[in-house]
Amino acid sequence: MELTEKMIEQLKADLKTARTYGDLMGEDGAIKKLIKSSLEGMLDAELTEHLGYEKHSSQGKNSGNSRNGSSRKTLKNDNGEIDLTIPRDRNSTFDPVIVKKYERTLGPIEDKIISLYAKGMTTRDIQAHVHEMYGLDMSAPLVSQITDKIIDLAKQWHNRPLETVYPIVFFDAIHYKVANEGKVTSKAAYTCLAIDITGKKDLLGLWVAESEGANFWLGVMTELKNRGVNDILIACVDGLKGFPEAITTVFPQTEVQLCVIHLIRNTLKYIAGKDQKTFMRDLKTVYTAVSEEAALLALDTLENTWGKKYSLSLKIWRNNWRNASTFFKYPDEIRSMIYTTNAVEAVHRQFRKVTKSKSIFPHDDALKKMLFLAYRDIAKKWTVMPVKNWSLALSHLSIIFEKRLEHLL
Repeated sequence: MELTEKMIEQLKADLKTARTYGDLMGEDGAIKKLIKSSLEGMLDAELTEHLGYEKHSSQGKNSGNSRNGSSRKTLKNDNGEIDLTIPRDRNSTFDPVIVKKYERTLGPIEDKIISLYAKGMTTRDIQAHVHEMYGLDMSAPLVSQITDKIIDLAKQWHNRPLETVYPIVFFDAIHYKVANEGKVTSKAAYTCLAIDITGKKDLLGLWVAESEGANFWLGVMTELKNRGVNDILIACVDGLKGFPEAITTVFPQTEVQLCVIHLIRNTLKYIAGKDQKTFMRDLKTVYTAVSEEAALLALDTLENTWGKKYSLSLKIWRNNWRNASTFFKYPDEIRSMIYTTNAVEAVHRQFRKVTKSKSIFPHDDALKKMLFLAYRDIAKKWTVMPVKNWSLALSHLSIIFEKRLEHLL
């Protein structure tokens, strides 16, 4: 809607007499009056378009719908509160676009609230901040209502189409306390972090469930397949039993690398404290070996030294060797990326910074909402920062997986 001559003349008059910030932006300030007048004019124009005839026009007779007075609504924005007169129609079918029926805020104040929430501020903190900065009293339900709008964005993001091939994908989970029917349960937020063909990181999805299990991961793999992923070259996972099988069931060509750090942690559970330092020095010769053959020789030596005392710890390496040793076939540029799930754990550390103020989430959606907002902030850096040494790594991958990458290069 264009400004009328009357509105422009009134604004000029108000600006001439303005002496303070309050004269412009205060409760009866010139700018607020202009916003109010403009919005009401737009709403009236929207109703005219909805009804199909101008106000007081004879075309409205026997049209089946007509104007039916107005209602009052108070909108909150950066400059305080604006009282609006909202026109109504007799059939109650008018749904304005400029100021939606259930909207209570206007303009960037919503973006600021969402940004504060994304930084981990509690609802109470946001209320106090908005009151201090803008003089607005916002209820907790209104703050939640504003941040809940992010849920639809998160769902759209989570269901977006994906690339057909990802060279490297990391899978891991981070745990939180969530209220459920009056009880507090521990739930896992599953994360799937990928490195795409250009070397950029991309979080393919976030899932929340009560426990981390191979059956759940099988569902995740199927979902990735349905969203367009046809191939994953290398999948890096923690030590969850059955996880490699869940991956290869859906992506049979994928090479799986168990996180070496997870294996080390599980190994140390069965080593006495007095022996851990010496044992770790000997174990290091296994996972830092120059080749798989050298690593197996080092594992034999380790077993000869410690086998009688700590057979259970060594059995962990023997039983998982097939997927624990995948990284030996690659050069250092790729080894350093895939031998642990550090890449996705770094994302989890960023999540923790944002969620540390929340000891318990009221429901799953509250957890998903905050993690998605945290991801949006983290991902801003990913769009301009490819993985270190990616060009060299991709050159090696293009030779090793020539047929699976040739249509992308």
